Amino acid sequence: MRIGSISRETAETDINVEIDLDGTGDSTVDTGVGFFDHMMTLFSRHGRFDLTLNCDGDTYVDDHHSVEDIGICLGKAFSEALGEMRGINRYGHIILPMDETLIMCAVDISGRACLCFDVNFPTDKIGTFDTELVEEFFAAFVRSSRVTLHIKKLSGKNSHHIAEGIFKAFARTMKTAVAIDEELGDEIPSTKGVL
Repeated sequence: MRIGSISRETAETDINVEIDLDGTGDSTVDTGVGFFDHMMTLFSRHGRFDLTLNCDGDTYVDDHHSVEDIGICLGKAFSEALGEMRGINRYGHIILPMDETLIMCAVDISGRACLCFDVNFPTDKIGTFDTELVEEFFAAFVRSSRVTLHIKKLSGKNSHHIAEGIFKAFARTMKTAVAIDEELGDEIPSTKGVL
């Protein structure tokens, strides 16, 4: 079973996350940030990852610490669940529509942390959620999971649709990349022999 479990406590957040890469999309999510709960729940469902995520954060300050630290923990949990990454596809990509929005997402589970985030939001907030935190989450995830991730908005006018499209595209892309390629068997998908 490919399961990653991370607990992390700081002066700003107390986070527990467990992810099963071979799940059915079941989730129990309580981040303390309503809109982000929605994003993590749909990430779980569209990636078919079973996800348990709890965060007790200093949201009286704002949502930044919680969202960023969840990115750190989720990235570490992915990395733990993948282990040596034997037999995985390694790559995934999608162009995903969400009403008027169109999002391109591509990943290389490469062992090299790189985020290319080319998205502008027409509003600074979605409800009370700061849209700039979307990029902060992905920056933290990429640093701790050491993947190369490209996210680009091809079109979109509605900030909620843009964010939702991003997380759905990310979920589908990761689902493809972590899937086992039966032709690879126990191989590590790299000429270096390690990822």
